Amino acid sequence: MIAVIDYGMGNLKSIENALKLLKIEAVITKDREIIKKAKAIILPGVGAFKQAMDNLKINDLDKILLQEAKDGKYLLGVCLGMQILFEKGFEGMECEGLGLLKGEIKKIEPKEKVKIPHMGWNKLIINKEDEVIDNLGGDKFIYYVHSFMATEYKDEDLVAYSNYGGVKIPGIFRSKNIIGMQFHPEKSGEVGLSLLEKFGEMIL
Repeated sequence: MIAVIDYGMGNLKSIENALKLLKIEAVITKDREIIKKAKAIILPGVGAFKQAMDNLKINDLDKILLQEAKDGKYLLGVCLGMQILFEKGFEGMECEGLGLLKGEIKKIEPKEKVKIPHMGWNKLIINKEDEVIDNLGGDKFIYYVHSFMATEYKDEDLVAYSNYGGVKIPGIFRSKNIIGMQFHPEKSGEVGLSLLEKFGEMIL
C-alpha cells in the first residue's frame, strides 16, 4: 500500500485515481501509523513552498517523512511535493525544505521570451539511466505546471530534464530511495502512468 500524504496542498485525488487505474493500492492519509505501515510514500502538492512546509509541520508530518526516508522507505515527491524535498525554497521568502535532496528551489529565469508559469507538454530528455525510467521508450512528453525549479542540485541525482526558454528544467531526480518528479505524471497520459507503474514495481 502507498500512502499519499494529505497536507492540504493539491492534487491528491488525481494521484489516487491514477494509482487505482494501475491497480496499485493507495490511501490518502495524514495518519502516522498508516504512513509507517505503508510500503512507500507519495508527497503530491500544488501551491507555494512555505505554505507546504508550514502545513507539514502542523501534524509533525515533516518529522515522519524524514524518519521514514531515513529508514529507507521509497518517497516520491510530485510537483510542489518534489520541490520541498530540497534544502531550501525562495518562493516569496526563504524557507527551509526537507533537505532530502541537495539543491534549492528558485524562480525560472528564461533566456528566451516564453510564458511563466511553464505550463503544458514538454519533451523529457534522459540525463542518466535509472530504474525509475525503465518503462519508457524513445521520445516522451510530459505535462508541467510550475514557476519555480530546482537549482544547484547534484548532477548525479538528475535522471531527466526538459528544455524551456533556453533553460534546462529538471524533470526527474533520484537519490537512493528519494525520487522527485517536477511534472505531473498523473496528467501525463500513458507516459505518466508508466512512470507511476514503475514506482509501484520498485516497492514490491
